[in-house]
Amino acid sequence: MTSTDVTTSMFERIGGRATIDLLVDRFYDRMDTLPEAEVIRAMHADDLGLIRDVLKRYLTEWTGGPKRYSVEKGHPRLRQRHIGFAIGDAERDAWMLCMRGALEETVTDSAARQDLDRAISGLADWMRNRAS
Repeated sequence: MTSTDVTTSMFERIGGRATIDLLVDRFYDRMDTLPEAEVIRAMHADDLGLIRDVLKRYLTEWTGGPKRYSVEKGHPRLRQRHIGFAIGDAERDAWMLCMRGALEETVTDSAARQDLDRAISGLADWMRNRAS
């Protein structure tokens, strides 16, 4: 096998753990301050510290990095974990507004950023559990 046969993970393409950590921090900073994000901010605890850590671990693993989520939480079962929250188009769009802003700030490789945006958009769309 040559080095060109090895697929580079999204985790590596975006800069690894440092980028994931910064991405999640900027995402929650946006959620905490943007008026457009009030609908999703209200779904979270006052202290975002714990959920920041969970999302960092999840995104690390989801992008192909070390298994930092499933070793503690098991299979993500994202829809099941979010079923108690009404998620429609408005909530998805608010979440993506925060995520896209964070991606723009933290992922310098534009091709990787676009690929990650596309993947995250699909995930966010799949999380909808109510008609808008």
